[in-house]
Amino acid sequence: MPDRASALLRDPRHTLLNMPTPLQRLGYLEAKLERPGLYMKRDDLMEIALGGNKLRSLEFWLGAAKRAGADVLLVAGGAMSNLCRLTAAAAAMTGFNCIVFHNSADNETNRQRSFLNKLFGAEVRYLGPVSEQQRGEAILKAAAELTAQGRVPYIVGDAVVGALGYVVAAAEMHDQVLREDKPLRHVFLAGSMGPTEAGFIFGNALLGNPFEVHLVSVEYGQAELAARISRIYDDLRSHTGLAVPDLDDVPVHYHMDYLGEGYGQPTPQSEQAIISLARTEGILIEHIYTAKTFAGFVDLIERGHIPADEPACLIHTGGTPSLFSQFGMFKSIG
Repeated sequence: MPDRASALLRDPRHTLLNMPTPLQRLGYLEAKLERPGLYMKRDDLMEIALGGNKLRSLEFWLGAAKRAGADVLLVAGGAMSNLCRLTAAAAAMTGFNCIVFHNSADNETNRQRSFLNKLFGAEVRYLGPVSEQQRGEAILKAAAELTAQGRVPYIVGDAVVGALGYVVAAAEMHDQVLREDKPLRHVFLAGSMGPTEAGFIFGNALLGNPFEVHLVSVEYGQAELAARISRIYDDLRSHTGLAVPDLDDVPVHYHMDYLGEGYGQPTPQSEQAIISLARTEGILIEHIYTAKTFAGFVDLIERGHIPADEPACLIHTGGTPSLFSQFGMFKSIG
């Protein structure tokens, strides 16, 4: 099934990963909640740089960079950015130079947070606490300067190209469900920038919507999150030329009750989610994305919003290294 999904896509792909990632039953959590049929798709267990969802996108971003004849990858994010870490690692593996742009101050804390980028050989530039728009302008300026020097830069991050990774992931997961006889119905993802979410929803639609997709917002209000998903979904339809239903006809559920005060701001529920998963399954999740998603996953199950006879799965999108820079976010342990 994953190969068939890849065959439907016209974009070049540089394979990085041995698939599939594990689809793990959460037996200890099931016992604690007295509820069977709970799973986790372990995209944190990829073999490169401690894993994470961006590696699936990077297979297609690298394919695009190679097709463009690029020799240097440019990528931007905060000092703890998983995208930056994984891009630096992938660049080192595939012979690209890499320049990382952080919209963060150049101080000891952020140098520690960004250490893995330098370990993988990337050049790191600190722009200071500028806005995302200013960060984007800085990376475009750097790309123009490199081009004038005869280099061929590729800016990592195109949402539609990146989303292709989770079009394939939806097919991979469906294949696992069929092969391993795990009749999953509900799939939970962090609701954030959109490529991972829209890609999975698009891939699910290509399969005839075997899953109901639940997005737990960790960044935006529902209107903005839904608009981001809709734009990327529609752009995927245009980009791939594949026939899928309108997004309004696709089963997607938005859950907004776990965002708290906003992006990057822990909640008591998200902290308890980290502790609970660590002390039941021995699995680590971090504050920004996966903790709030897991908090929503457990709460909706406990309150009966997910029928007890319909198995449910959370996709662990990685980010585990960030946890080691988040000591100060914990209130109940230290």
